[in-house]
Amino acid sequence: MKKNFTMKKISALVLGGLLAVSVTGTALAAEAMELTLEESVRLALDNNYTIKQQEAEYENAVWARHQARRQFGPTLNWQSSATKLGGKYYDSADMNRAFGNGLTLTMPVYTGGQLEGAIKAADLTMDASELGLEQSKQQVKASTMAAYYKALQAKNQIKVAQDSVDTLNEHLKNVNAQYTVGTVAKSDVLSTQVQMANAEQSLITANNNYDVAVASLNNLMGVATGTELSLSDSLSYTPYEISLEECSSYAQTNRPDVLIADYKVAIAQAGLQQSRAGYLPTVSLTAAKNWQGEKLFGADETDIRYRQNNNWSAGVVVSWDIWDNNVTAAKVKQSQAAIAKAQAAAADARQTGDLEVRTAYLNLKAAEKSISTTQVAVEKAQEDYKIAQVRYAAGVGTNLDVMDAEEKLTQAQTNYYTAMYNYNSSKADLDRAMGIMVDLDIKKLALEQ
Repeated sequence: MKKNFTMKKISALVLGGLLAVSVTGTALAAEAMELTLEESVRLALDNNYTIKQQEAEYENAVWARHQARRQFGPTLNWQSSATKLGGKYYDSADMNRAFGNGLTLTMPVYTGGQLEGAIKAADLTMDASELGLEQSKQQVKASTMAAYYKALQAKNQIKVAQDSVDTLNEHLKNVNAQYTVGTVAKSDVLSTQVQMANAEQSLITANNNYDVAVASLNNLMGVATGTELSLSDSLSYTPYEISLEECSSYAQTNRPDVLIADYKVAIAQAGLQQSRAGYLPTVSLTAAKNWQGEKLFGADETDIRYRQNNNWSAGVVVSWDIWDNNVTAAKVKQSQAAIAKAQAAAADARQTGDLEVRTAYLNLKAAEKSISTTQVAVEKAQEDYKIAQVRYAAGVGTNLDVMDAEEKLTQAQTNYYTAMYNYNSSKADLDRAMGIMVDLDIKKLALEQ
């Protein structure tokens, strides 16, 4: 019951991360491509070259599995030869050429586990490749979401920088007015102009950072890097109510790399089965038909040589390497070492996965705490700036107080949007670390231990 409840919470939070919208940011050009977070993820999944490579890898594994299964079936072989003859014997027999044709049908019956192991390994490799495809999609999804959030952060930073320029512009007008009537010194005007120039430089940097972030997002989505975007969604906050223990437990049974590591152990075990086949005999059924003579398919049926060289056979073939100079024993040792290596890699994958989940979760919770504290800081900074302006206008405050209050307000707003970005990007990373599926039902491919 608890497991089902956890799955419902996870699904709700994943959907919430894709669909939640709040109002922030600046207006972009009308001709820009309007894009939601969900649409950006779908574009990336459709166009990403890493995914296309993994799809080809999976297709290769499918046909390798087909090849392995076809080994356990009948094969029909035809051999034909044409020979020029010469010498006293052939000249006296009036024979100067000979043809040979043969059809051989072979059907393996028992291979000591060689073919069975190969088929099992091919089956496992195909499933592991499908998990690899899902892993690529999860990574691309997380990277695209992080890039989208990065662009939103840059977009919000433009707003912060623009607000700073506008605020200082209004303050500069007030300072100039007071300087004109002689109530403030020239230094107030100069210091405000310097602060204004710094704010304008920050706005230039913010706009450039946004352009770079959009280009990076376009690259992940597989569209032209110069494409202008209008980002429909915005950074938002939805409380994350799943515990760290639940996240870690989910990851251990759903992370594709963890499951792939388990598959590699099973594949190595199938390799051991193949290696041990060298200790056992092989049994196959054979049937053959042969034609030999001076013509392509024999001579005249009345010719005794035709009756002697036109024959068929059928039977059972047993082959057993009684002594192979310990070649099989060496193969078995190699396979056992491969199993030990795969088991160590599987343990490492689980430990690494747990670390990634824990890191993303802790970053998420730290950002969650920062959201509330930075939001309060913004409110306090706004109030402090208003007070500094009023005091300056009344002649009881200094221009330095106003400049200092404006800097603190800008920093508080920057910290707030950074916390929002950290929270959303950490959630996307946590989804990836947990193995939240994109297109594949992981449970269908989980190995039965």
